[in-house]
Amino acid sequence: MLPWIYGFDWNTGHIVFLGAFYAVLAAIAATLTAAAIRSLRAIRAGQTDAIRWHGDFESLPERDQVCRHVLTGEFRERQCPHAFDCRECETHAKLIERHPLAPVAGHEEDVSGMAFPLDRFYHRGHTWARLETDGTVLVGLDELGARLLGVPDALTLPQPGERTHANGAAFHIRRRNADVRVVSPVDGTVIETGSAGRGWYLRVKPDSTGANAFRHLLRGSEIRPWIEREIERLQLALTAEGTAPALADGGVPVSDIAAAYPAADWDAVCGEMFLEG
Repeated sequence: MLPWIYGFDWNTGHIVFLGAFYAVLAAIAATLTAAAIRSLRAIRAGQTDAIRWHGDFESLPERDQVCRHVLTGEFRERQCPHAFDCRECETHAKLIERHPLAPVAGHEEDVSGMAFPLDRFYHRGHTWARLETDGTVLVGLDELGARLLGVPDALTLPQPGERTHANGAAFHIRRRNADVRVVSPVDGTVIETGSAGRGWYLRVKPDSTGANAFRHLLRGSEIRPWIEREIERLQLALTAEGTAPALADGGVPVSDIAAAYPAADWDAVCGEMFLEG
């Protein structure tokens, strides 16, 4: 049937078969080549973080893909069409223009005994960004994220000079069996690293501090409904792991949630809460 097989002869049937056979091989080769070229272009353009983030977002349950405007009651239900990157969303821009966020009294929002200072922007992967007077941005874990991880077993930070991309990996924390990829809230270049003891992990020179630079992040009156929903998600994640969550309504999450649930698969729980799909 093939030219290199003994007894092959060139007849009409064999020629048609070979034409179809090699056409399929050519199509497969072209597809693989195009995919490889796209991957190389993505790597060179620094888009690998965005590709992974969109993949992780699509892997989330639909209930966890909810638009931020559902949190504030502007929609009854709506899935985010942009993987939580509101910088790309015309609907978000129009809603913010028509209905600016209501101011919150005080310097911080207290939610279930956890403090969320209002001088910063919050990423839905539980990091925050605070713009400093020198134009740099400090990046840290919000209090729920810090309580989820407790005292890290290991911490891997980028080196000064390395790039961070919004929704891409900012740093990694290992706790129990979980290697958590903590996402960056901003695009920029790392100029200094911190620690849990310093209250922040990265100092970044942002690519921009314009109006659109932080539009994808939560702030002000969005914080309370978001964290209340996150506590519910945590309860569901712990229940799914076969543990009986002790985070009752109105209760205060313990300072080291990982230590409080030794039987839970902490890699799965952190995957849920830190939006790793």
